[in-house]
Amino acid sequence: MAFLVAALLIGIVAGLRAMAAPAIVSWAVRLGWFSPGTSWTAFMGWHYTPWIFSGLAVAELVTDKLPSTASRKVPVQFGTRLLSGALCGATVGAAGDVMIGGLVAGAVGAVVGTYGGAWARGRLAAIFHKDFPAAFMEDILAIGGGLAIVAWPV
Repeated sequence: MAFLVAALLIGIVAGLRAMAAPAIVSWAVRLGWFSPGTSWTAFMGWHYTPWIFSGLAVAELVTDKLPSTASRKVPVQFGTRLLSGALCGATVGAAGDVMIGGLVAGAVGAVVGTYGGAWARGRLAAIFHKDFPAAFMEDILAIGGGLAIVAWPV
């Protein structure tokens, strides 16, 4: 059950920051914090995988602040978050022998994180009268929350 909760929560992180979640999960697997075993998600622990996802995550953190960046709810952005949540959820779930459940929980979490994150960021931006502080707070929540999830003793 704990692995499914962790999969749901990491899916929420993917809804907030699509590339932060796989970067965090792949580093956790690479560092041996948990293992997806020999499942198809084992590539998350390969030598270069965390570096690739980390580079994509940094690029996302920068481009997210640009005014020209599309909404997270447009099909391409939403689909990326959904796939990211499903991948991360499956990886966490595989560590607890509930890979399919983890995949579904991660995808559901990504939907919650996408819509909930958009709503919360909009509210915070209205309070601050600027988007940047709201976006920065979302970054901190996504990264800090993701690290807490994978460090959680599941």
